[in-house]
Amino acid sequence: MKLGVVWFGDDLRCADQNMLWRATQEVDYLVCLYCDEPHNNRPSRYATQGMSANRRRFLDQGLQDLAMQLQALGQTLFVSSMDAATSLSLLLNEVPISHIYRNHHSGWDERQTLKRIANNFPDVRIHLDHGLSLFTPSQLPFDTAELPDSFSKFRRLVENLDTFTPLPALQKLPPVPKFDLQRIRPWQIKVIDDNKAFTGGEQAAIDQLSDYFSTDLPDSYKETRNELDGWENSTKFSPWLAQGSLSARQVKASIEVYERDHGANESTYWIYFELLWREYFHWYATRYGKRLFLPSGITGKHTQGSYYAERFRKWSQGNTPYPLVNACMKQLSETGFMSNRGRQITASCLIYELGIDWRYGAAYFEEQLIDYSVGSNWGNWQYIAGVGADPRGGRHFNLQKQTEQYDPNQLFIHKWQGQIFDTQLDSVDAADWPIYPTK
Repeated sequence: MKLGVVWFGDDLRCADQNMLWRATQEVDYLVCLYCDEPHNNRPSRYATQGMSANRRRFLDQGLQDLAMQLQALGQTLFVSSMDAATSLSLLLNEVPISHIYRNHHSGWDERQTLKRIANNFPDVRIHLDHGLSLFTPSQLPFDTAELPDSFSKFRRLVENLDTFTPLPALQKLPPVPKFDLQRIRPWQIKVIDDNKAFTGGEQAAIDQLSDYFSTDLPDSYKETRNELDGWENSTKFSPWLAQGSLSARQVKASIEVYERDHGANESTYWIYFELLWREYFHWYATRYGKRLFLPSGITGKHTQGSYYAERFRKWSQGNTPYPLVNACMKQLSETGFMSNRGRQITASCLIYELGIDWRYGAAYFEEQLIDYSVGSNWGNWQYIAGVGADPRGGRHFNLQKQTEQYDPNQLFIHKWQGQIFDTQLDSVDAADWPIYPTK
């Protein structure tokens, strides 16, 4: 009898999931495992406190939906509160596992864990699929270690490549073997607050995909995508793509169906363009590993950013001298989401107006964003800071101009009360002496 483990991560779905199909063909019994990494709930070195309530709720909804999907296939979702290396080692030592099924995750820590498991259990066959990306490495016209140094070069090489047709969900999975490990337990169905715009999980993802492409919104996406607010102004696919409850290939297939039925235009192409942007940073994280987190990024360029606790706190709370930034940050705190334009504006402010090390901003977004993914988040912060893939060496936005262009009547600012702030940015100087307000 062959026993396998499907190790879930940022891929919480059953449809378009090749590792599930492979497991069905190769093993007699199967354990479906998700490791709820302890570091998600601990303070970090960047003055953040772990996963926000919004991000935790969205994750729990995704896990619950996955558990229900697996249950319908005769399976059980097991969740461990230990880190993945400890969880898998415990399982492999107690149960005669012969196969591990995993999608390639671009994060450095995830890949190091996989390498450690492979080294410690050489007799276990590890099957690596690519369910988190549009393309597999074999489809790319370059080795991933030779990823082009800018998105534009990457896009020109890959945008005309064919993508695989999404796989349907299976009708049945191999049964669960008997085992009893106290810290690896079945997911318990529970009541989760869903009084928010975004609901995690595969069913909600498919609903949003279907709803969006049943309208004519894709025809105007390029014109509306930079709006700071409004559900219909962008696709809103990113949280489910980051969670993996929706695959990039499913989105690409829906674009193709829409273009076949309604015609292609610049806006429908731009939805694909954004998928390619996401794809670039997936392979960017894969190529650069730990350099994703260095202050000098991938360039080795020295940066001037430091850490000012008061400024960082005011930025994160939406209490800076910049009303548009404040509104965006309050929106993030309340919803766990922010528009792409808002992310660029707030990142530029933290780096260039407030003089703070960009990594503190990236870590704060990691804590807050329900659509957090390691490559897109840290790679885009590097891009704005000028230590990443931007050939122009960083993006410093004129905040007044951005306000005039994207919120000329200050409707967004007033909706989120960005105009209310402490007029004195600093209460202490560099030597920690009090700064008294000027009259």
